[in-house]
Amino acid sequence: MLNLIPKILPSELVKHLLDMGHGDEIVIGDGNFPACALGVPVVPLNGHGAAEVLDAVLQLMPLDTYVEAPYALMEKVKGDTVEPELWDAFREILTAHGYAMEPETIERYAFYERCRKVFCVASTSELKQYGNIILKKGIVK
Repeated sequence: MLNLIPKILPSELVKHLLDMGHGDEIVIGDGNFPACALGVPVVPLNGHGAAEVLDAVLQLMPLDTYVEAPYALMEKVKGDTVEPELWDAFREILTAHGYAMEPETIERYAFYERCRKVFCVASTSELKQYGNIILKKGIVK
């Protein structure tokens, strides 16, 4: 164990965060996200929610400030009556870490396609729908 690394982040995920370069992307996926079907490394974070994992990741990894939106959400499926409860929590966490810009929103299947190119997926046990977020790594100073 080390100081300052959030205890919910397994060493495998910390290594992926270290290995990522500027512009590489990571997905924090909810419990229904098809992480293993994408063909990229998957790190399970069983028992943890997407918001708490987002907060922990942002303690270690800066987001890309050279793009308009350094994070992206899966947009609601047309006609879906579910309210994406986590989006407000995501926004609060991102703002607390200095990222108050609006997210990019991506249609469901386009979101999955983009996720095939990410560095890795942090797969949570989140039960709330639309609890998926893509983060673009920035420059460590």
